[in-house]
Amino acid sequence: MREIVLDTETTGLSVKDGHRIVEIGCIELDNLVPTKNVFHCYLNPERKVSEKAFEVHGYSDEFLSDKKRFFEIVDTFLDFISDKKIVIHNAEFDISHLNNELSLIGKPKINIENTIDTLDIARNKFPGSGISLDALCKRFRIDNSKREKHTALIDCELLAKVYINLLDQKEPRLNFSNLSDNASSLEHGNASSLGNNKNIKYSKKIIYPTSEELKMHKEFLKKDLKKNFF
Repeated sequence: MREIVLDTETTGLSVKDGHRIVEIGCIELDNLVPTKNVFHCYLNPERKVSEKAFEVHGYSDEFLSDKKRFFEIVDTFLDFISDKKIVIHNAEFDISHLNNELSLIGKPKINIENTIDTLDIARNKFPGSGISLDALCKRFRIDNSKREKHTALIDCELLAKVYINLLDQKEPRLNFSNLSDNASSLEHGNASSLGNNKNIKYSKKIIYPTSEELKMHKEFLKKDLKKNFF
């Protein structure tokens, strides 16, 4: 089953205040393994970024001024997510902003029923505990040191790992180094196939003892264990 892990960054919190999307990031999963197909773009929101939003993601008005507008990338984006479940942390926020952008250009809205909200999964699984993306990374011992700012593609990388752990699945070692490195080439709204998943390794390895370690263990059982317990 193919799914899309999605995140957006915006000029502010609410579409009711006229806020717009400034970044979209998507990573495709195939049976919970990343295919390395990604969609990433920065967007000119045609309005100023709020101070609070700038503190979160660091995208200035100047940086966004020469980026494409949503209507220029919408068809590529919709093709990328077509016929796939969308995995989002706090789906209501991202879908409300995406549907606002779609409605502004007369496109059909995304059905929120087609999303998997990891915030809801975490809330049900860990009632009363922290369920932010950072809190879940800490719970599952996922390295989020690259997350100095909230950026859509990095957040997608982390959310993919969190999602797998929330489902109690064996977690693949998700090698996203190429995704972040290629972000600049993808910022024009192009979906990119970055290879297949043949060489993906799993982080939960079985480590077998060496012959020397087995020998030392036998000696321990013969001498030290008897000395300590009898």
